[in-house]
Amino acid sequence: MDLELSEGDIAFRDGLREVFLGAIPEDIRRRTALNRITRDDIVTSQRILNEHGLAVPHWPERWGGRGWTPAQSHLYAAELQRNAVPQPLAFNVSLVGPIIAEFGSEEQQRKFLPATANLDIWWSQGFSEPEAGSDLASLRTTARREGDTYVLNGQKTWTTLGQFGEWMFVLARTNPDAPRKQQGLSFLLLDLATPGIERRPIKLVDGSSEVNEFFFDNVEIPAENLVGEENKGWTYAKFLLGNERNGIAQVGTSQRVYSDLATAAAGIATEDGPLAADPEFRASMHTAKTTLLALEATQMRVTGASENGAASPVSSLLKMEGTQALQALSKLRMRVAGPDGMLLDAGGELRADDAAVVAAEQYLNQRKLSIFGGSNEIQRGVIAKTILGL
Repeated sequence: MDLELSEGDIAFRDGLREVFLGAIPEDIRRRTALNRITRDDIVTSQRILNEHGLAVPHWPERWGGRGWTPAQSHLYAAELQRNAVPQPLAFNVSLVGPIIAEFGSEEQQRKFLPATANLDIWWSQGFSEPEAGSDLASLRTTARREGDTYVLNGQKTWTTLGQFGEWMFVLARTNPDAPRKQQGLSFLLLDLATPGIERRPIKLVDGSSEVNEFFFDNVEIPAENLVGEENKGWTYAKFLLGNERNGIAQVGTSQRVYSDLATAAAGIATEDGPLAADPEFRASMHTAKTTLLALEATQMRVTGASENGAASPVSSLLKMEGTQALQALSKLRMRVAGPDGMLLDAGGELRADDAAVVAAEQYLNQRKLSIFGGSNEIQRGVIAKTILGL
């Protein structure tokens, strides 16, 4: 694949950079690069992007989309990540928004899509369960139809940023007697202010609590909040998961981290000269560079397939290799940070050199990448079946 940009592509990219670097506050971009982004940062950034028509460019044009080519969509995602701009909240713009736009009723589209694009609603994802994470089709949460409502009972877990959630899109079992476990699932929209919901934070190995678990006890959902057809939720979920895995790969973020590491390593002295000249370190950096070039080409393929309305199975390959690349870079970042990377943040204001201090936190946090969005073991199975035909 030719990765050289045309003059038109360069002009398009420069237009994006003008907004990303000129309209998004520098302090927000700095906190993003240090993985210290706040809820307000995400909301502020997305609303600025929405003002410039850049929050939901891949949506239908009727709802704010831009009708871009796959190459333009790729450049947009890459430039967001390379310039440390908070990405529009994935639960809103890449997951539930496209589902509502494609399968939702006219009333649902008018009610939810503008608010979803502007982050007036913060969506949470209600998919994973204690015994149904990567094997999502095994979920046990039920939604029983009673007149004009569904009664929801069960549990969801590993809900990222669920502490901020105002609405949740839930995959629940509406037909427990379906012959196959992928059948009998429905896609429902739940107001998290509804009685009968309990949410609890889950503390992670890096000390954060960015994920949560939810418990539902006879929670009533209006039947009008069913998206599409009853018992067709698995079809919608597969479409959604392809978008999720593409986003988890974070190729642009890896490219930014690689560039930062290359610059930092050149100025770090060791007994044998600069760290950048260390043979082992150089070999690891060359491997990372080659991997990132291959991932960029793969991401363009996946983006192209998604633009045609179909989830590409190559997204599983992208998710697996992309997350492994980011984890490898986090290990190199620990090498560059040296002893400073083992310091603990005392909770005060970040200093100018605190990229080193947060290295350990990011290393620990990114261990999760092998698991969420479908574990890498599951992705290997998808690749074997759908790509290799095994």
